[in-house]
Amino acid sequence: MTINRRTLLGTALALPVAAAASQGAGAQSLPGVATWPPAEHFRLWPGKAPGAPAKLPTPRPEKGGNPASPELWMRGTADPIVAVYRPERPDGRAVLSIPGGGYGFVSLENEGIDVASVLNPLGITVFVLSYRLPGDGWANRADVPLQDAQRAMRLIRANAGRYGIDPAKLGVLGFSAGGHLAASLTVGHDDRVYSPLDAADSQSARPAYSGLVYPVTSLSSKTAHSGSAKTLLGPNPTDATVRRYDTPPRITAATPPLFIVHAIDDPIVPLEQSLDVLAAARAAKVPVEVHFYEKGGHGFGAKHLPEAAPGRGWLALFDLWTLTHLN
Repeated sequence: MTINRRTLLGTALALPVAAAASQGAGAQSLPGVATWPPAEHFRLWPGKAPGAPAKLPTPRPEKGGNPASPELWMRGTADPIVAVYRPERPDGRAVLSIPGGGYGFVSLENEGIDVASVLNPLGITVFVLSYRLPGDGWANRADVPLQDAQRAMRLIRANAGRYGIDPAKLGVLGFSAGGHLAASLTVGHDDRVYSPLDAADSQSARPAYSGLVYPVTSLSSKTAHSGSAKTLLGPNPTDATVRRYDTPPRITAATPPLFIVHAIDDPIVPLEQSLDVLAAARAAKVPVEVHFYEKGGHGFGAKHLPEAAPGRGWLALFDLWTLTHLN
C-alpha cells in the first residue's frame, strides 16, 4: 500500500477558519482532526519572530491528506510554538518532533501528535514544533525554519527541570521536509542564523541524536525534492545558502548519531536522499542505523502503515536505538 498523505504534495481540504493571530491564543478545533495547540505549549519568541514582514501571515489550520482519514495541517504560522506531550512515567529522554510538508505546510498530526502518542508510553517526552514557513514573507527566508528549530532546542534545554527531562538526552526526529530541517539542525546547530535574545540562547542547540524519516537531505543533487528546495531557498539563493542546506557534505566526525528510515518505493523523496546521508556518515565514522522498507510510500508517519507492515514498528526500533546511544 502506498501512503497518499502527500501524493499531491501541498493539496489540502481547506476549511474557512477564523484563526487567531497567534496559534497560542487559543485552541483551534476542526471536526475530525486533532485540536491544536494542546493545553501545554510555549512560544519561541518573546515578541515578533526574526525577520517579521510588515503584515504577518494568518494561521490556517486545515484538514489535509487522505479525505477518508484527514489529518491536521498548519499553514501561515506567525507565532511559532512548541507543544509539550508528557509521558506518565518519564525516563529523562526527550525528542523534538519536526513534521514535514514540503516547507509549504506543517503536518502536525501525522508527524507530531501521533509520534507523541507512540513515544510517550515508552517514557519519552515529545515536543512538537510548529515552525514558520519560508514563503510567508520573512526576511532571510531560508534561515527561518532553522531559526525556530535552534530556538526550540535551546528553550527546551533551558527549562529541562520544568519538563522533567535530561538535557543531555534531548534528540530530534524529523520527517520529509521536517527531516531536512532536522538534518540542518544536526549539522548546523551552531550556525548563527539569529541574534541571541536571552539566557536561553546560551544553551546548545545540538541534538544528542537525530532521527531522519524519509528525509529531504540535499537541495541541489539530482535526486533532490525540487518543491522543498524552491520553497525553502527562493528564486535566487546564494551559493553559500545552498551549501548551508545541503546537509550530507556537512557531516563530520562531530555529528550526532543518526537513525534513518525510508521506504524504497517512496514516490516523493527518493531513497538516494537517505543513501547520501548514510555514505557521508560512514565516511566520517558517525554512528548510523538505517531501516529501509520495501514498501511504505511517503508520509507514513507514526501510524499510517498497516498493522502487518514491517515498517509499522519503526518507532519501537528508534526507542531501542536511543537507549543504546544514551547509555
